[in-house]
Amino acid sequence: MLRLHDYWRSSACYRLRIALALKGVSYESVPINLLAGEQAGDLNIAANPQGLIPAMILDDGTALTQSLAIIDWLDAAFPLPRLIPAEPLARAKSMATALAIVAELHPLTNLRVQHRLAGQFGADQAAKDDWYRHWVAQGLAPVEAMAAEGAFLGGDAPGVADCCLVPQMYNARRFAVPLDAFPRLVAFDARAAALPAFAAAHPDRVKPG
Repeated sequence: MLRLHDYWRSSACYRLRIALALKGVSYESVPINLLAGEQAGDLNIAANPQGLIPAMILDDGTALTQSLAIIDWLDAAFPLPRLIPAEPLARAKSMATALAIVAELHPLTNLRVQHRLAGQFGADQAAKDDWYRHWVAQGLAPVEAMAAEGAFLGGDAPGVADCCLVPQMYNARRFAVPLDAFPRLVAFDARAAALPAFAAAHPDRVKPG
């Protein structure tokens, strides 16, 4: 069985749990507590030298890292439903939307950055929250403009872009980011969140204890 190095509130893990649920792929969750620093422990470093999560351990012991690379592997190993379009133009547009969240927005707001803001610059919680809200708003604006026509961010069916959007919207609400400027993203998120696969992957459903 596949094993997923997972933390219940990690956006990257959340997007991968969604992808696994959409495909109906079973896996074993291996909890890695980010707040306790377990991502830097031997178990996780052996799977991911970056000291990040998620990591996906295959049946033969091969470790895969980076959530979008793992979703791409899932599409090859478990083709239906497809999350990244096969047609070249649709694929490029879908990946561009996903990467606008994963590569441009998320890194500025993740836990490592929050810790550095406090440790190097003395930012208190209010300052860190303000930083978070600024960059989330800056990052969601182009995603709103890039959205495809259809019921979901990626088009007529949920795909890789929706796997990335829903965790980001969850975090935006956690930090009280105003979302009035993003009505299409709010609608896409609501439609996706109503699907069983997205609901099953929600942090509240997988939270320890």
